[in-house]
Amino acid sequence: MIWFLILSLTAVVFSLRYVFLIPQLPIRLPLIVRQALSYSAPCLLTAICAPVILLENHELRSFPDNPYLWGALFCVVAASFLKNMLITVGLTLVFFYGLIYFIG
Repeated sequence: MIWFLILSLTAVVFSLRYVFLIPQLPIRLPLIVRQALSYSAPCLLTAICAPVILLENHELRSFPDNPYLWGALFCVVAASFLKNMLITVGLTLVFFYGLIYFIG
């Protein structure tokens, strides 16, 4: 069920972005619609990641020792300062697995 949901959401987001944002398409959407479509990927990523970060076995994770939450917060802060995806992902992975090693 989860794979079906992920693949169907991928198909929906790709088709919307491809059909409406392709430059060769003669349809011109209003600026507000184009801006709204640019938020589809971050919204989808948030919807997928939030349950992983906050829930464990359908219950809220404890917040002081939740390495997923601290890793996500570190990623947001690192991304806002570094502006480089590769370095941010690498640092976040090191930080997250360091937390798992020391907390877990």
